[in-house]
Amino acid sequence: MSWHALLNSNICSTAGRLPKNNGISWRGNSGLQDGSTLSDVKGGLVGGYYDGGDDTKYHFPMSFAMTMLSWSVIEYEHKYRAIGEYDHTRDLIKWGTDYLLLTFNSSTSKIDKIYSQVGGSRNGSSTTPDDHYWWEGPEDMDYPRPVQTAVSGPDLSGEMAAALAAASIVFRDDNSYSRKLVKGAATVFAFTRDRGKRTPYSRGNLYIDPYYNSTGYFDEYMWGAAWLYYATGNNGYVSLATNPGLPQNSKAFFMIPDLSVLSWDNKVPAAMLLLTWLRIFINPGYPYEDMLRSYQNVTSLTMCSYLQTYHVFNWTQGGLFQLNHGGGQPLQYVANAAFLSSLYIVYMNATGVPGANPMNMSYVVGYGNKYPKHVNHRGASIPHDKNKYSCTGGWKWRDSRNPNPNTITGAMVGGPDPFDRFQDIRTNFSYTQPTMAGNAGLVAALVSLTASGGYGIDKNTMFSAVPPLYPLSPPPPPPWKP
Repeated sequence: MSWHALLNSNICSTAGRLPKNNGISWRGNSGLQDGSTLSDVKGGLVGGYYDGGDDTKYHFPMSFAMTMLSWSVIEYEHKYRAIGEYDHTRDLIKWGTDYLLLTFNSSTSKIDKIYSQVGGSRNGSSTTPDDHYWWEGPEDMDYPRPVQTAVSGPDLSGEMAAALAAASIVFRDDNSYSRKLVKGAATVFAFTRDRGKRTPYSRGNLYIDPYYNSTGYFDEYMWGAAWLYYATGNNGYVSLATNPGLPQNSKAFFMIPDLSVLSWDNKVPAAMLLLTWLRIFINPGYPYEDMLRSYQNVTSLTMCSYLQTYHVFNWTQGGLFQLNHGGGQPLQYVANAAFLSSLYIVYMNATGVPGANPMNMSYVVGYGNKYPKHVNHRGASIPHDKNKYSCTGGWKWRDSRNPNPNTITGAMVGGPDPFDRFQDIRTNFSYTQPTMAGNAGLVAALVSLTASGGYGIDKNTMFSAVPPLYPLSPPPPPPWKP
C-alpha cells in the first residue's frame, strides 16, 4: 500500500482553498465563505477538514486527529523520513493547526469563546437544506453553514490545547510557528480551566450532541496539561497532570474497561501512557513519582485488557477486537489501541487471535483486490464532470448502487459488524464512512509497525522543550480553580 495514498485520504476531506498539485483531481476549493459573517475573525473560518464523508467541520475530533498525527511524528520521525512522508505529514498537520488557530483569538492570553463547529445539521432528519439533508460535493455547497460557539467547553479547549502543543514539538525547527502554537495552546488551555461554569461543549447543542457528544472533560484536562508540559517544560503543567487531588487525574484509576479505550471522546489511556514515558525516560522523582508510578501500573493493566486472554472485551469470530461493544465504526478504536500497544511494545497479534478476516476484505480503500467501493463520502460519490449537482440532485449519487466514480484511496472505512459482516452500502455510514479521527489513528498505528527506519522510538524529541528538572523551570501556571 502506498503511504502517500493513505495520507492523501486526509486531503480528500480538506476544506478551504486547496494547494496546487494536491494530487486529488476530483477535489477543488470549497467552504470559502465559512464564517464570513463573523466580525472577529478576519477572512472567516476557511480551511481545516471536513469530517468523514460529510461537509461538516467538527472541531473536537479534528483536534484529536491532529494530536494523534503529531504524536506519531514525534515518536516515529525516523520512520516517516524513511518512507518519504515526513514533509507530507507535517503539511497535513499544519493545515489543521492553522485552522484551529482561527477558531479563537490566539493573539491574546484570555478568551471568552471558541468557535466549535462549522456546518452540520440539527438532527440529521430534517428537510432543511444542510449538510445531512443535501448530498452535494463540498465544492458545490450553496446553503447556510451555521457556526457554533462554545462559551465553556473545557473538553474542546483541552483537546485543542493538546493538538497545538503536540504540533509545536513537530515544528520545533520553525521557531516562529512553534512559538505561535505554544502561545495558542496556553491560551486555549487557560480557557479550559478559567471558565466559571464548566459544561461539555456539546451539551444541549443539537448541531453537535447527536454526532460528537462529549461524555466528559476531565480526560482532556489531563491530556492537554501533559502535552503542554512537553511543549513548554513548565513544571506547573506536569504538576496539574499528576496532582492526586484533582478529579481528572483520579478518574484514571476508576478501572472501568471503557476508560482503557482511546478515542476522540476518551483520552485517559493516552494521557497515562504519555506521562508513563516521562517516568521511564526522565524519572523526575518527587513530587511526581507516586502518581507517575500509578499511571504506569494502570497503563500495564490497560494493555492487558487488550489481550484476548483476559476477556475484558469481546472479539468477533473473525478476530476483530470489539472495543466499542459492537457499535459502528469499530476500526478506529482498534487502530488507536494498536498505536498505544506499539508504543508500549505490546503487539495486538501476540495473543494468537483466531480467524483471519472471514470476508477477505480490505477496509482501506484502494488496497488489495477487494475493498469498499461505495464509500460514504460526498466528494468521492459524485462524478467530477464539471457539472454542478443540486443538493437534492446529489441524492441519485448517494443512493446509487454503482461504485463511487472517485476512489478515495487510502481511507479506512468504519468496518464490519460484531459478526464480521460488512455491507458495502453508501448510505450505511456505520460500515462505509471514513472519519478524520479514525484515519489519523490508522496512520499512527501503521507507522509504528513499519520496519522502515528501524525499530524503536525517538527518545529525545518529546523532551526537546523540557529543561533540566533541577533547578525548577519557569513558575507554574495559575493554581487550579475547582
